[in-house]
Amino acid sequence: MAGEMSPDEFREFGRAAVDFIADYIENIRERPVLPAVEPGYLLPLLPTECPQDPEPWQDVMKDLQKHIMPGVTHWQSPSFHAYFPTANSFPGVVGEMLSAGLGVIGFSWITSPACTELEVIVTDWLGKMLALPEEFLHCGAGAGGGIIQGSASEATLVGMLAARDRTVRKVREEDPKLSDGEIRSKLVAYTSDQANSSVWKSGLLGAIPMRQLPTDAEGALRGDVLEAAIRSDRQKGLIPCFVVATLGTTGTCAFDNLEELGPVCNREGLWLHIDAAYAGSAYVCPELRQTMAGVEFADSFDMNPHKWMLVNFDCSVMWVKNSADLENAFNVDAVYLKHDKQGVMPDYRHWQLPLGRRFRALKLWLVLRTYGARGIQAHIRKQVKLAQDFEQLVDQDPRFEVAVRARCGLVCFRMVGPCARTQEVLRRVTARRSLYMCPAVVRGRAVLRFVVCSRLTEAEDVRRSWEEIVSQAEAVLQAEQALAPAPATATVAATVAVSCDPDRAKTNSVLHMLGATAADGQHTV
Repeated sequence: MAGEMSPDEFREFGRAAVDFIADYIENIRERPVLPAVEPGYLLPLLPTECPQDPEPWQDVMKDLQKHIMPGVTHWQSPSFHAYFPTANSFPGVVGEMLSAGLGVIGFSWITSPACTELEVIVTDWLGKMLALPEEFLHCGAGAGGGIIQGSASEATLVGMLAARDRTVRKVREEDPKLSDGEIRSKLVAYTSDQANSSVWKSGLLGAIPMRQLPTDAEGALRGDVLEAAIRSDRQKGLIPCFVVATLGTTGTCAFDNLEELGPVCNREGLWLHIDAAYAGSAYVCPELRQTMAGVEFADSFDMNPHKWMLVNFDCSVMWVKNSADLENAFNVDAVYLKHDKQGVMPDYRHWQLPLGRRFRALKLWLVLRTYGARGIQAHIRKQVKLAQDFEQLVDQDPRFEVAVRARCGLVCFRMVGPCARTQEVLRRVTARRSLYMCPAVVRGRAVLRFVVCSRLTEAEDVRRSWEEIVSQAEAVLQAEQALAPAPATATVAATVAVSCDPDRAKTNSVLHMLGATAADGQHTV
């Protein structure tokens, strides 16, 4: 067949690809973290139609280097500090290769027994590493267990749909006159106003209004707020059914109060789903588990090894206490899907949205074995320490302030003074492409999120990133001075709004560096 690659050619091609990946990771610090391209850059560089005849793989690799790589944002760069980590490791890459090479579609046990059984084993391994209650494990006495979903977004939607089905069944039993449609039209779900956008999206996809409840000063959803919302909605004739609690919110890595939310959900009969996509990896370290107190109240728990645990995307592990809730919601048992071993091991097609599924357990298995629990703990602890080191650098510079203290690998910080200063620093840093961060708003003030993302990050990388931030902050301050009105006397007269600046002591320190003094309601330079 034209274009069919022989095993020997594949070996050569594969070796070249492995060398390419290894060289890329080894030399990633030499690349600007953000590409210097504009939207549509690739269109004129590649043909408008697929080639009619086979082309040598060597030519394809050359075009990869020449055309594709200039448009890549380098998520594994030690200068990437935006969003949250997207994990990467050589064992994880090999796991992807093996999964692709075996080509397994493991939607049921019979389609590849090892695919299902390895997933059962590694989700139990990981659940034990996180100190999850036994009810969430396959090896527990109940009907619980873990499954690898594609993302935390999928896990949230799966939990919502299972909760919807469970609630409809329960209400219909209590009042057989109500139809499924009537019940569904009254359902309502809850999350915090700090939850990830994927949680809101689940409400759209699941056709259940998702109420975003206010959080406390630390960004946490509390039990009294949830209880009041439930009471109010019941009085309106609505049917509360689902709550998403976040452990490690996107903006500030805040932690909802499970010890308060859990009893409310259990008492009111609501499904409690925990989204611990990023911070869940921290629970491999016993000293970092205090924020998961109350997890025993949950119906489902999800975290992403593909964020902070060295497993390549996609690998999001979801545990449930009662797998029957998933099977009741998702079981479509066509005759061609049946087999004579059903019921002994999970048929994971009943635990997820799609039918097909990849052999994702392989890469999780390889990472857990080649790093070991202690190696993963060391990785997490190192990155937590690096975030604390960055926080100290911020504290030592009077031009900056910490908006939210280091949580896991995240620090939220800002320039002292107007929010426009912080925003301008981000603009300048991003334009230089040597550092990538993203913004957030904390208590009405613009802040920058600095996340330790890459497994390659070292103390020197953190220091170099800080120096870049300081350099651009100095440029911002100099630009402000240049734009100030010419002084009529030896004193420069200008006012700077302080609506974003409650920390007067730090402001005075900055203004002192500029030859300024602080006055009530304004800063006079």
